[in-house]
Amino acid sequence: MKDKFLKFIANPQYIFGIYLLISVVSAVLKYIGGPLKYNNYMIFKNVFTNTLAQKNIYLYYPEVHFDSNHYGVFFSVLIAPFALLPDWLGIVLWNIANTSVFLFAIHKLPFSNAKKAFFAWLCLQEFITAAVSLQFNIALTGLLMLSAVYVYERKETKSAIAILIGFFVKLYGISGLSAFFFMKNKWRFILSFVGFGILFLILPMLLSRPQFGIQSYADWFQSLSEKNLSNQVLGNRQDYSLMGIVRRVLGNAEISNLVFLVPGILVFGLPYLRIKQYKNLPFQLMILASTLLFIVLFSSGSESPTYIIAVAGVMIWFIMQKEKSALIIGLLIFVIILTCFSFSDLFPKFIKENYIMKYSLKALPCCIVWFRVIYELMTKDFAKDYKLD
Repeated sequence: MKDKFLKFIANPQYIFGIYLLISVVSAVLKYIGGPLKYNNYMIFKNVFTNTLAQKNIYLYYPEVHFDSNHYGVFFSVLIAPFALLPDWLGIVLWNIANTSVFLFAIHKLPFSNAKKAFFAWLCLQEFITAAVSLQFNIALTGLLMLSAVYVYERKETKSAIAILIGFFVKLYGISGLSAFFFMKNKWRFILSFVGFGILFLILPMLLSRPQFGIQSYADWFQSLSEKNLSNQVLGNRQDYSLMGIVRRVLGNAEISNLVFLVPGILVFGLPYLRIKQYKNLPFQLMILASTLLFIVLFSSGSESPTYIIAVAGVMIWFIMQKEKSALIIGLLIFVIILTCFSFSDLFPKFIKENYIMKYSLKALPCCIVWFRVIYELMTKDFAKDYKLD
């Protein structure tokens, strides 16, 4: 019985199947609950509808959905195949598509099958949180991982495409450039990046017209600027970040993002000084882990479903550890309990509302892990201190 159980959890096919099943079930339950329950999907669908009608895709449309869109107009192209379908089918296929991108990225990671399965099991709770919200963050996590994996495989064009898809939907995607210095054929990447960048810029204009497309990019900038200010309001369900922790503990929502971003970027960039480590795949993977954590911890737009990105970074870091000391295991447990399960019934409502949400504590374990990742990037010999198989 024990051997069968170990074989079950070590086989990625089983956990991948569970992911797909959850994506279907969560989508069906959302649809059964009515439009208010799948509001996110209605926002996504309306991006396509409004692009066709050449209506501002960033305004509120209370007759269709509450809240507003914050994705780039390129998203109208991605959501189009689903938006054209009946809602019950579009929602299900949308969730499956997002999940499939994430699972494909896990499959492509340079780990053994057992470690890929372990990775998926450890990310399961955060995946559920994002899947229930019908979030694009699941696919974005996959795209960021793929952008790095394709660099390792010397498939620079595919890496450029993965980065650009993420970037034209959510600006986070541009962080895939963190692997640029590891590329063997930088010119192939640059030419692909420019070529597909122009293509993705133009594609939404084929659904509407050039003037609308250009105006939409300007509207996007304004929308993101306004959302950044609203995210910093103390007590809301945004800004679950390193910045949010400081702002909320100090009770000062006026602290500028730049106060954190400038030193944060400098710390993030320090490992790139270790040029001799560039050739080591574990070093490149650790940079990926740092990137996945950084973009969540230094964004005022980080909310609970965004943490599928950061937790994926934590799991890459953990799986590569050659010696899993009590400290390393303790940090993993800390992440699982306070980050992954902080909004679950594991914590009483009083603690969730008055401590975890109030002070953005969901971000705290990931903050500690990110600093640990930076420490390892600056001090370890990645030719011998880490293992991938």
